[in-house]
Amino acid sequence: MNASSSPDSSADQPGHLRRTLKARHMSMIAIGGSIGTGLFVASGATISQAGPGGALLAYMVIGLMVYFLMTSLGEMASHLPVSGSFATYGARYVDEGFGFALGWNYWYNWAVTIAVDLVAAQLVMAYWFPDVNGVLWSALFLALMFGLNALSARGFGESEFWFATIKVITVLVFIAIGLLMVFGILNGGAPEGIWGNVANFTAGDAPFAGGFAALIGVAMVVGFSFQGTELIGIAAGESEDPARNVPRAVRKVFWRILLFYVFAILIIGLLIPYTDPKLLKNDLGDIAVSPFTLVFERAGLLGAAAVTNAVVLTSVLSAGNSGMYASTRMLYALAEQGMAPRIFARVNRRGVPVLALIATTVIAAMCFLTNIFSPSAVYIWLLNLSGMCGFVAWLGIAVSHYRFRKGCEVQNYPLGNLPYRAPAFPVGPVFAFVLCMIITLGQNYENFLADKIDWAGVVATYIGLPLFLAIWFGYKWIKGTRIVAYKDMDVSGAR
Repeated sequence: MNASSSPDSSADQPGHLRRTLKARHMSMIAIGGSIGTGLFVASGATISQAGPGGALLAYMVIGLMVYFLMTSLGEMASHLPVSGSFATYGARYVDEGFGFALGWNYWYNWAVTIAVDLVAAQLVMAYWFPDVNGVLWSALFLALMFGLNALSARGFGESEFWFATIKVITVLVFIAIGLLMVFGILNGGAPEGIWGNVANFTAGDAPFAGGFAALIGVAMVVGFSFQGTELIGIAAGESEDPARNVPRAVRKVFWRILLFYVFAILIIGLLIPYTDPKLLKNDLGDIAVSPFTLVFERAGLLGAAAVTNAVVLTSVLSAGNSGMYASTRMLYALAEQGMAPRIFARVNRRGVPVLALIATTVIAAMCFLTNIFSPSAVYIWLLNLSGMCGFVAWLGIAVSHYRFRKGCEVQNYPLGNLPYRAPAFPVGPVFAFVLCMIITLGQNYENFLADKIDWAGVVATYIGLPLFLAIWFGYKWIKGTRIVAYKDMDVSGAR
């Protein structure tokens, strides 16, 4: 049976994953992956560093890059819907060792990111319960994430749907209140009305502050904010109708990014001068400096900080919940392909790879290091451990899609057979690859311009790249694999 034309029936048999994710789950997984603390907390810092115009430009350019990445992934995922997603595509369209390294990189990335989110949850909960040991909150939320993922893929999809819905409603309310303030309908904007608010775009060095260096620095923060949108590729393996649902979710990503991020940044830039010292902070432990809190307070909404804190907590738990799902499915896929111990490919009667879930939970338990070190220190340490990995996964998507299309071209495979065709090929994946590479290599470039290089900072930032290359070429050396020739590539879409 051709996987590009109909779902793989094996996915509904005992011992296999189940295709239970509906269209609404896929759509909310896509949007839930792209809205998080990057918007609710870090957006203020991006405006303060690059000015309102610089922040807007960065979000639009990186948003375009993410759009091209998602369309590339959507084309491959609707054609070959597997939970291994881009690790499978890397092995099939680039090199077996490349797919092996991508898969382990992604599993490690999300397993560590769960720990990051659980530490972040400690910092957020300290707002309400400053005297409670944060480890207790991490234990409670880790158990909750484990339980939601142990139920079934449908259980994950349902919980993520509601987590994402809360975030969507918050952003829509923020945009609506912000627009009323900008046009002077609601108090809290400039006394002069809309033109007084527009003046914030020309104050000081605005709209672009800090020059090109600030723009590059902001682009890195924005890139981190968008990580998670690729989750639809992982979820494709358990979608009821991937040929229809995956493209539908992909098409919505760009417009949602435009609406939620760009409109939110525009409103913050109009209502709060980029020179406001509160915007410069990027602190999960002090939700009062969130630009969302600042705008809500100006509108006279009581309890704005508490509401924003609750939404940030939802975002953190949503990200951790998604990470648990993604890393578990990736480890399952690696085991199924013989790239991880076969024990992790075992699935229970509900279609959940429980042993892969347990292995992921063990890595996520690094959040309990806060019992020894301060939560803030552990948060930064874990964030540095996983920082580069998400960009490596994006680079892998761009390379795999480019080679997949070239393979189709060489073999005269009819593109009309593809359930969804990514627009702007080859410009899309090439643009995404180049921009992603610039962001990846430029993450800590200031260190190389300083009089004394902070080698500890450099290693913490870039360790993911040599590690990925070592895993790739180590696998190639041991297994004797080669880059897949276009003429030998399996582009049929059959599993």
